[in-house]
Amino acid sequence: MNRRGFFRRVSLSSLLPLPWGGGVAAASGEGPPGGSFHSQAFAALPVEESYAFHKALSEGEWQTRRDPAAKPLSTEMAITDGGWTLLLKSGAGEPLRMAAADLRAYLELAMNTRVSVQTTVDLTGWAGRENVIVAAARQDLPGYGTDLSASKDYQIRVNSGQVVICGYDELGAMYGLYNLEERLDLRQGPFLPRDLNTTRRSLYKARMTMSGLGWMEWPDKYLAWLPRYGFDSIFTSMCSNPNGAVTPSYLDRVPWGCSFRFHTQDPAQLRDTIRRAGRYGISIYCPIMFRYTGEPDNEKELRKLVVDIVTQFPEIRGYVLLTEGFFYRTWFGAGGHGDSDLREWIRHWARGVGIVAEECHKLNPAIEILPWDYNIDFRPNQVELKKYVIDQLPKGTIPLVTFENGKAIAFDGESGYVHDYSISVVGPSEVAAAQITQAHKRGMGTVYTNADTWSCQQFGTLPHLPFPYQWYERYRALEESGVDGTLESWTPGFKPNFVAELRAWYSWTEAPPLDHILRQIAHRDFGAGSEDLVLDAWKRFSSAVRMNPNTGPSACGYNAVANPLFFKQPAEHIHTMGHSFCDQQKWMEATNTNPYWPYVVRSFLFYPDFTNRTNKAEEYARPFSLKVFKKYLLAAADEMERGLESYRRAALNAPPSKRANAFREVLLAEQIERTMRSSEAILEFEDLRFRLENTRDKAVCLDLLQRMTEIVESEVARTEASLETARRDSRVGYEWENDYIYWPQVLEKKLNLLRLALNEQLPAYRRQYS
Repeated sequence: MNRRGFFRRVSLSSLLPLPWGGGVAAASGEGPPGGSFHSQAFAALPVEESYAFHKALSEGEWQTRRDPAAKPLSTEMAITDGGWTLLLKSGAGEPLRMAAADLRAYLELAMNTRVSVQTTVDLTGWAGRENVIVAAARQDLPGYGTDLSASKDYQIRVNSGQVVICGYDELGAMYGLYNLEERLDLRQGPFLPRDLNTTRRSLYKARMTMSGLGWMEWPDKYLAWLPRYGFDSIFTSMCSNPNGAVTPSYLDRVPWGCSFRFHTQDPAQLRDTIRRAGRYGISIYCPIMFRYTGEPDNEKELRKLVVDIVTQFPEIRGYVLLTEGFFYRTWFGAGGHGDSDLREWIRHWARGVGIVAEECHKLNPAIEILPWDYNIDFRPNQVELKKYVIDQLPKGTIPLVTFENGKAIAFDGESGYVHDYSISVVGPSEVAAAQITQAHKRGMGTVYTNADTWSCQQFGTLPHLPFPYQWYERYRALEESGVDGTLESWTPGFKPNFVAELRAWYSWTEAPPLDHILRQIAHRDFGAGSEDLVLDAWKRFSSAVRMNPNTGPSACGYNAVANPLFFKQPAEHIHTMGHSFCDQQKWMEATNTNPYWPYVVRSFLFYPDFTNRTNKAEEYARPFSLKVFKKYLLAAADEMERGLESYRRAALNAPPSKRANAFREVLLAEQIERTMRSSEAILEFEDLRFRLENTRDKAVCLDLLQRMTEIVESEVARTEASLETARRDSRVGYEWENDYIYWPQVLEKKLNLLRLALNEQLPAYRRQYS
């Protein structure tokens, strides 16, 4: 058993019932006749406008989950329509009252079951009532909650005609109500086990996330989703000081990223967000942006900034001091310091952190200060340097450790490391594990981590990643590492999805076994009879991502399905500086664009070296050889395809009420496979193009041209499918830090360029050898 009991045995009464008897035979048919999966899926799903998902998350309600055919089992009791009361104590705080109103609305809209909400000055007589759900803190429910130990803990106990939600505090009762919704949602009916008695302890002091909509976009309906998924806080106002103060930024080092391009915070807007989030029990973390130099006047300026922010916003729970915005003198990218010793930089940076902590704690000792050393080299050989960071931090601060970045990986004897946020590995990285251990040795008490838990920048243009078995291993590793809080899925942000739902279960103790929950989700989302098919797909997807060597946000990952195969340099699409007194390369860096393909920022564009001095494909694959890198990209894609065979069958077998959602899930998984195959195609095509330009052997050239033609033909088919998927799911291609990385119009432009290469450029080149 580990530190907090993640793996302890749970009582059968805490499990969700399996209404189909606990075992399912895999569907054997290929689905209904009528053509290919795509012809059915694309016909069934309407075309969406860009940003349609914004509106859905800002204005929408629950999906109807009630299965009209579902009946309570002999071991279950039912919350019947119109006969039940939800009882609260008068004077309950707004978050608990909002959760009660949420449950009432959920039951009516999603379960077609109406309950009334009542309040009473004294809960003493509740035990004599029938058909009642009572929710309160433990001091108001004698005999309940005796094993609860901290905020957010709760007990759910079901007796005949009674449901008791007892929290350690009102936040615990609030999360108990939301968990009750989740249990009914998975059961697809207002049914609970008659003997349910579960005590669930929160594994984290804080679980924060970012908006999946955009900068400072926190509409009420969206905020309401967060506690349902177990979050207690948000990180907002990214890259700007809460009070609107403008200070030098790391992006001042490059003209295209100057801080003047960032939003300046409107304090009134942030104050309104704090107020509205508080109604749902959500607290706020914000950044502090400052360039610390250690000089007396600069230190005085920093102290003034901190006092002003804390005075204006006493409700802010904590401040994240990320090295990208809070740094000493000069900023550098992760590992961008070369061979220089960073210890002096670290000491001064930690001194700046100490000043922030000192000024905050003068005003409120409870404020959390989270220094986050992301940019300080996280490669596996930098363990001692990263431990040194922990040693320099003031004890009154909470280290925010980056969980998986830098983790060592190896393929066929070739070694590398995870370049950025990735689910190819579970984590923690070597440096993260060392930092967590060092913080505990120092007696720092509390350690938080930034960790992806449902999506990541590796596939950052998708709202979630259907790798539940791999994500589960991440959840286990997070708890075993002993971290006390999390910032989750930077920066794709949160959008409701089944993986985030899974994550909510495993953020408390006494969660049902993994396969039990996944079968419930598969049954709910794909329909009865397809559970084994869906679980088989999820297992294969989880296996596939472990083979993917392409880690972090990059041109051949993030944007692969929208990145063209460039056979020749295309025509200019925006202004160029080819013959100006301006340097073209510097101009491209200054604008962060490529005039030959200006539809994505340069860091997400794989573009050839048309001088043919450098094989960009080999350069991209390093430290792996191109052969090994491509081999494992294709191995991952092949395993994805094996899973997709099951996934498509499950979707085609889904009942009409579930089919649209099932189709969308399959198309999303297909987009991941296409990303892998397009990544490999980009690299192979460029390698062949480079070799073609550096050989004069006619037979070799004709062979290279034939293979390049085959690659383009395959890429056309993939891009057409990617286009139709993006047209039907406005979430695809979007990642708010950069807005849409690609949208359908860009895929159309890519298709035009591919067809130009296929129909004109490649044949013209081949005619040279005829």
